[in-house]
Amino acid sequence: MAQFHFDPGSYLELMAAEVPAYARLQDEVAAATAGLEVARALELGTGTGETARRVLAVHQGAALVGVDASANMLGRADISGADLRVARLEDALPGGPFELVFSALAVHHLDGPGKADLFARVAAVLAPGGRFVLGDVVVPADPADVVTPIDGVYDQPSTVAEQLEWLRAAGLDARVAWSERDLAVLVAARS
Repeated sequence: MAQFHFDPGSYLELMAAEVPAYARLQDEVAAATAGLEVARALELGTGTGETARRVLAVHQGAALVGVDASANMLGRADISGADLRVARLEDALPGGPFELVFSALAVHHLDGPGKADLFARVAAVLAPGGRFVLGDVVVPADPADVVTPIDGVYDQPSTVAEQLEWLRAAGLDARVAWSERDLAVLVAARS
């Protein structure tokens, strides 16, 4: 995967401009984590901490481990008590078990085999009964639903059906929790 780093100072403005339903996606990711007892959570692609803050508001007291490829983005995350680590999605994941693994707008940077590999590694660090919540850009069934700019190099979204298949192949019970145009929130649980 090619490495690209966003400017943490303008990241939120860029997301609001390029992803029309950005705030809704963040809310839907947090909502999809509700109803789960979480002692430890892992975030993939922490960035400036937008998603983490929303998820931690649902799971107050949960210990967060967050990974991101950009030290500059993590420097802006400002999440009290979090264990933030510079790492790529292709790297080994922090040791589990985690009751919750979540990610928003990061996994689409991996190609199909990279996503399938990541999903298998996520399944391996999930605690029994744990949940993986993935909110991301997807390839919609109707090309008219493409609203998020995709460069085709750094951005490599997959269809919902492909991702559900890879999640199930990793041994997870996967479903769609929410979708709007070219965005979706997938929920995958470990038995």
